[in-house]
Order: sequence, then C-alpha cells, then structure tokens
Amino acid sequence: MSTPPRTQEESRTSSRIGALTARISLGRAMQAESANYFLLLGITLFMVVFGLVMVLSSSSVESHNDTDNFFSRFWSQGAYTLIGLPLMFLVSRLPSRFWKKSIWILLGAACFLQLLVLVTPLGVEIGGNRNWLRIGSQTLQPSEAIKVALVVWLGVVLARKKDLLGQWKHVVVPVVPIGGGAILLVILGGDLGTTVIMAAIVLGALFFAGVKLRHLAFGTVAVAIVAVLVAVSSKSRLGRIAALFGGASTANPDVNWQIDNGFYALASGGVFGVGLGNSHSKWSWLPAADTDFIFAIIGEELGLIGAIVVLILFVLLTVVFLRIIHASNDPFARVTTAAIMVWLIGQAFVNIAVVLGVIPVLGVPLPLISAGGTAMISSMIAIGIVLSFARETGKAARRQDGRPAADRRQGARSSIGADA
Repeated sequence: MSTPPRTQEESRTSSRIGALTARISLGRAMQAESANYFLLLGITLFMVVFGLVMVLSSSSVESHNDTDNFFSRFWSQGAYTLIGLPLMFLVSRLPSRFWKKSIWILLGAACFLQLLVLVTPLGVEIGGNRNWLRIGSQTLQPSEAIKVALVVWLGVVLARKKDLLGQWKHVVVPVVPIGGGAILLVILGGDLGTTVIMAAIVLGALFFAGVKLRHLAFGTVAVAIVAVLVAVSSKSRLGRIAALFGGASTANPDVNWQIDNGFYALASGGVFGVGLGNSHSKWSWLPAADTDFIFAIIGEELGLIGAIVVLILFVLLTVVFLRIIHASNDPFARVTTAAIMVWLIGQAFVNIAVVLGVIPVLGVPLPLISAGGTAMISSMIAIGIVLSFARETGKAARRQDGRPAADRRQGARSSIGADA
C-alpha cells in the first residue's frame, strides 16, 4: 500500500521542526564550551591572523630576494598554520587521561628527535645553533616538540606528587634528571634562547605546583649558573652580551647591527606608524625581520598603538590562562596550564625585551605571531591542551549546577565542614 503524499502544511511543519532541532543542537554545542574556552580561542585566532598579516608584510622583500616571489615565506607560514589549526581543535577534544597515559612515550619521542639533530647528518646548523632537523626540503625544530611534551609531563608528575612536594627529594626526582636531561639535549645544540624558556617552564610549573620558595630559589640560582656557562662557551654569545652594553660596537659595528636597526624601526614608527607594508627596515636592513624582530616591524608600521595592541593581547592571554587555572580543581590541569602560560608569555617577554635592548639577542620568536612553522604548530597544540582543560572545567561546573538544590546545599555543607 503506497504512502499518501505529504500535504504542504505537513512539509512546512517538518521543516520548522528540523530547523528547531538544528538550533537546539547548535545551542547545546555552544553550551558545551565554557566562556574561558571561547575567550582563549578568540584571542588565539586573532593573534594568528594578525601574525600572518605581519609575516606577509615583514618577509616580502627577503622572500623576493630568495625566490623571486614576494609571497613564498607567507605561503609557507600559512601552510603550517593550516596544519596547526586542525591539530589545535583535535587536541582540544582529547581527555586528560590521554596525556596521563601517553606522556612518557611522547617526551621520549621528542627527545629522540633532538638526539637525531645532535648525532646524525640530519641535524643542521642555522644561525649558529644546531637545533634543526632537515627532512627532505623541510626543516623541523624538535626542541619545540620537547616544550609541548615537557609542560604536560611536568603537569602529570607534579600532580601525582602534590602531597609530597614539601620534601626536597620529591622535588628533585624525577624533575631534575628527566626535565634537566631534556634541557641538556637543547643546550648541546647551542640554543641559549630555547634553553632559557625551558628552564623557566620547569621553574614556573614547580611554583604553581606549590613547591617551597626556598627550593625554587636554589633552582633559580642553578639555572642562572648554567645560563652563564652556556653564554661564555660561545664567542658569538659573548659578542651579543658585550654589544648590549656597548662594549663591542666600536670594535665591530656589525655586532650591534641587529639591535641598532631594531631601535631604528621602533623609533621611526612614532605613534601611528608608517603604514602597513611601508617598513624601511625590512629592506634587508633588519635581520630576522619576520621572526625574532617582528615586534620591531610592528612598531615601525603600526606605531606605538600597534605595539601596545600586541602587549594587550598577551596580557589578555595571561588573564584567560589565570582564569582557567583558578576555575579548575584538577592539579594536572592547573600545573600544565601554568607551565604553558610561562612558556608563551615568558617567550613573548623575552622576544620583546630583546627588541627593546633590555637583554641580549637570544633568538626566540614572538609566539603565535612570528614566522616559524614548528614554533607555530607547537604553540597551537599547547593552546589546544589548555582549551581541553577549559572544556572539562565547563562540563564539571554544569554538572555541579545541574544537581538538585538539596544536593548542592548538602555538598556546600560538606565542603564547609571539611574546611573547618
């Protein structure tokens, strides 16, 4: 028996029900994320897009000099960004238990890649540092993978030891042998900038995990001693330090070339800048204009206003990280988020301080903005990890709010009794 055709009224009703169902599904999907999730995602996407614009502007001249194509470096950075975006969203869906089960393998794999840089012909030296792995026509920086693995590993280990961190031996083991070993692999490649950032990650994770300040002070002194030893082991690094204080500029003006032209770029921008794309310094006057010194180009083209906007973006990023740390009850999520915050915000501070001439040139990019494929992907994966924590925190809060009022009151009384 054939089914009678639907009337026009039934079709309209079915369409309305379908549209209503779609709106409800979308609403539930939006409610599945917390406000912190959307704040972090929005700031990150804005910074990535802004960074792509500035990479295009700052690299166009050198791109043409190298390849006869004004857009070659921009296309490369765009390709890495397109890889990083889906990875960020994928990682944001991973539960915490995934990291807790797999982090030892991930950290070991990252350290193995760094070892390949040091002991095999695949390792190449760029800018005086042997910190790159060449596979075909592509170069990768395994130390960036170590950063991602290290922050998660610290979160896992310190969360498990949270009740024992008042004892010195539980602070040292296994943080010093394992974390220190990972940092040592980067030191052997001569990358002082990445070494400083990784040391800051370890100290920051220990601080937010609740380690006593006197233990942290000892660790800070140890890190400072290692940094000095690494600095004096290279003539080029000593030259950068001397240049910072003007000790080498008269004997060899080239030593101060990058710092001087970074200052010139910032000064020539004034309040409103010379206009996007109109930088004079990017015409081969300022080395690493699209990477380590992109903040100088931002100041030149967009002026003081543009530079302040960048600073505000990193301040907002810090605020969101702190909100997520405060909202979470999971020690693993709190310590890992704190370590990622120290990494990204600390690296931004170092990058900007170098451009301003406050510290010697260390060769670290501006996170989410500078050119650098591996650095962009690792930063976006790190953001994805924090997004996953924001999702889990939001779900936990909604489950708490969804309980009957009597249960919530009983939970509140139990909490007060426990505190008393």
